[in-house]
Amino acid sequence: MSHRVPMQPQRVDAPLTQSATFLILSVTESPGAISTVRSTLASIDGLAKNVAIRDLGASFACTVGIGSDVWDRVTGLPRPAELHPFTAVKGGVHTAVSTPGDLLFHIRSERRDLCFEFERQLMDLLGDAVAVVDETVGFRYFDVRDLLGFVDGTANPVGPDVPASILVAEEDEAAAGGSYVVVQKYVHDLKAWHALPAEQQEAIIGRTKLDNVELDDAVSGQQSHKTLATIEDENGDEHDILRDNMPFGSPGSGEFGTYFIGYSRRLWVIERMLQRMFVGSPPGLHDRLLDFSKPLTGTTFFVPSSSVLASLDSD
Repeated sequence: MSHRVPMQPQRVDAPLTQSATFLILSVTESPGAISTVRSTLASIDGLAKNVAIRDLGASFACTVGIGSDVWDRVTGLPRPAELHPFTAVKGGVHTAVSTPGDLLFHIRSERRDLCFEFERQLMDLLGDAVAVVDETVGFRYFDVRDLLGFVDGTANPVGPDVPASILVAEEDEAAAGGSYVVVQKYVHDLKAWHALPAEQQEAIIGRTKLDNVELDDAVSGQQSHKTLATIEDENGDEHDILRDNMPFGSPGSGEFGTYFIGYSRRLWVIERMLQRMFVGSPPGLHDRLLDFSKPLTGTTFFVPSSSVLASLDSD
């Protein structure tokens, strides 16, 4: 397998759609599992085109991430510099848990049936080479709001800022054109959240609820979710990530949540964000949103370029 593959990024920056499926799989120990995974990932572009052609206006896209534990066996390529398993973050009150996962498929479309069909064909190809760790179906809620009632993703980079925020540069040859991605599945205590006055909810989030106007940052003491999730380096330069969060849930079963998915050129940006949220800044003053939103999962992947994926079935 050649280590020098022309860079062609996956569609990490595909537009937010009405529907999404977040599928996390583990690679099994069954005979030929690695070979099956390689050949499936190498053919993922063709599989996506086969489904997307059914409705070219439905913005179908699938992004594939590979976890640290299987990177070497699946790709045979040098490891991206920052790739490692998700590190649990233990604060004084809340913990960002670390959960297993070898492969991530972020499936998006304006139509739920296209996501379903792609996943069906994908799982047929993978067969017993994989086991499902988590499958979450997300949906767009009103004007891009989460189930807490606030607009989500306002701080996302736009235009030319997107590649600079999410794509690894040429200096890391093993990872050029790729992106780090972290996923967390949060469930909300909506009953407790709705018991709060709107002004208190807004102070926790850092934005107004109705019109999404940014509120002033705290000068000292308790900081808002918006402030804690804003990451600056030692030079004061802000580092953005691309969020494609989706609500999920079932009123009948009482489950309400947000699936967090963040793409970044630098994994440390998301890791520092989680440290600030769960440990607090200053330590001890954690993100008050966590009093109402609990993470059930936490997994890190690397999204290689589509050129790397296409090369996995070659010798």
